[in-house]
Amino acid sequence: MIRRVLMAWLVSVLMCSLAFAAGADPRKPAAIQTQDVPVVSAEVVTKLSQYQSTRTAAFRGWAPDGNGMLISTRFGNSAQLHLVTQPGGRREQLTFVDEPVSGRFIPGVSDGALLLSVDSGGNENAQLWLLDRRKFQKQLLSDGKSRHLVQAWRRDGSAVVVSNNRRNGKDMDLYRVDPRKPDSAELLMEVNWQTWEADDWSADGKWLVLRRYVSINESYAALFDVEKKVRTDLPLPTDGKAAIGQLAFAPDGRAVYLTTDAGSEFLRLARLDLTTQKWTLVSDGLNWDVDELTVHRETGTVAFLINNDGMSHLFLWNPVTGQPRSEFRLPLGVVSGLEFSPNGTALGFTLARPEAPAEAYSLRFSDGELTRWTFSEVGGLDSASFVAPTRIQFKSFDKRQIPAYFYKPRVAATGEKLPVLISIHGGPESQYRPIFSAATQFYVNELGIAVLHPNVRGSAGYGKTYLQLDNAEKREDSVKDIGGLLDWIAQQPDLDASRVAVIGGSYGGYMVLATLTHFGERIKAGIDIVGICNFITFMEKTAPYRVDLRRAEYGDERKPEMRAVFERIAPLHNTDKIKSELLVIHGRNDPRVPFFEAEQIAAKVRAGGRSVWTVFADNEGHGFAKKENADYQRAVEAMFLRKHLGLK
Repeated sequence: MIRRVLMAWLVSVLMCSLAFAAGADPRKPAAIQTQDVPVVSAEVVTKLSQYQSTRTAAFRGWAPDGNGMLISTRFGNSAQLHLVTQPGGRREQLTFVDEPVSGRFIPGVSDGALLLSVDSGGNENAQLWLLDRRKFQKQLLSDGKSRHLVQAWRRDGSAVVVSNNRRNGKDMDLYRVDPRKPDSAELLMEVNWQTWEADDWSADGKWLVLRRYVSINESYAALFDVEKKVRTDLPLPTDGKAAIGQLAFAPDGRAVYLTTDAGSEFLRLARLDLTTQKWTLVSDGLNWDVDELTVHRETGTVAFLINNDGMSHLFLWNPVTGQPRSEFRLPLGVVSGLEFSPNGTALGFTLARPEAPAEAYSLRFSDGELTRWTFSEVGGLDSASFVAPTRIQFKSFDKRQIPAYFYKPRVAATGEKLPVLISIHGGPESQYRPIFSAATQFYVNELGIAVLHPNVRGSAGYGKTYLQLDNAEKREDSVKDIGGLLDWIAQQPDLDASRVAVIGGSYGGYMVLATLTHFGERIKAGIDIVGICNFITFMEKTAPYRVDLRRAEYGDERKPEMRAVFERIAPLHNTDKIKSELLVIHGRNDPRVPFFEAEQIAAKVRAGGRSVWTVFADNEGHGFAKKENADYQRAVEAMFLRKHLGLK
C-alpha cells in the first residue's frame, strides 16, 4: 500500500514537472517573472533579432592627451566605456562590469585614469570607482551604499564635486572629492531639504557656480567660495521666478554664462559680468530653448545648441572677437554632450538621427568639416529601410494645436488601413525628440504599425506657458490631448481608428493607464512600463531624495484639496473603466516609481476579471537596462501588439 502511494506520488511529481517544462519559456531570463504571458514564439524572436542587435555609440569626452575620445556602447549585456583613437578606428573596451557604466577621463592628466559611476540592479545608488589603466586596477572610492552624483570638476583633475545622501538618506549634500583617494570626501555644503548642483569650477579653483533646482519652472544661481564655504546668490535678468538650465564660467572667472527663461517664454543664453552685474543676451531672437552650452577654457568661445521643435541647431560665439554668432549646419537630429577638444580646434558630441543609430562625431571649426568617429552595427539590416518621421499637429479639446512626430510604414497592403501605436513620453517635463529607436523601426517595418509620438501639454521645448498647462489640478488636460489625437487618427483615410494601442514609460506609464480609463472603448491595448497608477502611493514610496521635486510638478498630496484631485484621477481607482488589454512591465529595484505601483494596478485589474500580462525583473530598476531583459521585454510587447491589434 505504501509502495503504491509512493509510486503514485512520484508519477504526480513527474507529470507536474513535465507540465511545467512544457509551459516554461526557454527565452525568458532567469531574473524575470511573468503572469499570463505566453511563451515567446521563435518567429517573433527571429524577426526581432536583427533589430535588437543594432548598437549606438555616445560621445563621453576627449582623452586629456588628445589621443582620441571616450565613447559608451554595448557589445555584451550592458553599456561599457571604450576608447577610439581615430575616426572609424577600433573600439578598445576599457570597462568590464555586469552593470551599465558611466564615467569620464580624469581631466588635466595624461595617464588615462577614469572616474566611473556604477549602480547595482538599477537601484540608482551609484558608487564611484577609480580605474587606473596603468596598474590595471579598479578601486572603490565611495561608501558602497549611498547615492552619488558626479558634478563639477576642478580643471587640473585634482578634485571633483560629488553630491551624496549619506548624511540622512534624503539630502544630496555637496562634497569635494579627490578622485584618486578613497574616503577623501570633504563636506562643502549641507543642502537641508533643497536641491543644489555644482555646474562649473572656476579656472583658479576658488569658486563654484551652483544652481538650486526647485522645479523645471524655478531655479536659482549662486557663487560658492570653496575655501571659505560661503554661498552668494546671483541675480537674474528680471524679477520673479525663472528657470535656469545650465551655467558655466568664462575663462577668466569674471563672468558666468547661463541659460534662463527670465523675461522670455524660452531658455535664452545670457552672460553675467560678475563685477558690473551687467547682462548680455547671446541667443536673442532664437525663439526656441537653448538646451546645452560649453565654453572653451582658453579662447572663451561659446558653443550652444538650440532645440528647434526637437531638432538641434549648433551655434558658436566669441565675445573677444566681436563677431556675430554663427551657425554650423548639421544633419537633422539631436545633438548632446558638447565638449571642446584639448587643442580647441574641434567640438565633440553625440549626434542621434531618427533614421540612424546615434554616433560620436567631431566638428572642425576651421572649415566646418563634420567627422564621424564611430560606425555602429545595425544587425545586418538595410539602413535605407529605416523610416524618418514627419512633424504633424492635431487639435485638442480646447482648440490648442499639439505637436507630434509620425512614423508611417513605407509599404502597406492596398486598401488596408494601418493599425496605430501611440507612444507617450515620460517626465512629464520632458519631450519626445526624433532619435533612432530600433523598437519603433521594428513596429513600422515588420509589424506594419503607424507610430505616433505626441508632445502633449506639459512637455518641454515649446515655451514655459505650454510647460505649465498640466500642473497640479490640470493634470488630466494632458490626457484629454490624447483624445484629440484619437480624433485626428479617425480623420486619416489610411489609419485604422478601431485598432489603436498606447505605450509609455514612467509618467508615460501613468498616461497610458489614464488614457485607458478615459478612452477605454477607443483603445485596444495599453503597455504600462514602470508607470504610476496612484500619485498618493507614488509620493509615499518613491525615494526620499525625489519627493519634494515631484511635489513641485505633480502637486502636494499632503494638502487636502490636492489629495482629493489625486484620489479622483488615480487610474487605480478607475479600473472599472478599463476595457482594453493591459501589459505591465516593471523592475523591482525601481527607486523612482516604486514596484508597488505595478503590483497594485495589475492586482486590481485582475480582480475585476480581466487578464493582465505582467513582466517583472529582479535585477532592474526604472526601465530594463540589461540586454537579455530588454530583448525579452520587446518580444513580449511585439506578441502583445500582434495579438490585440489583430496583426498576422
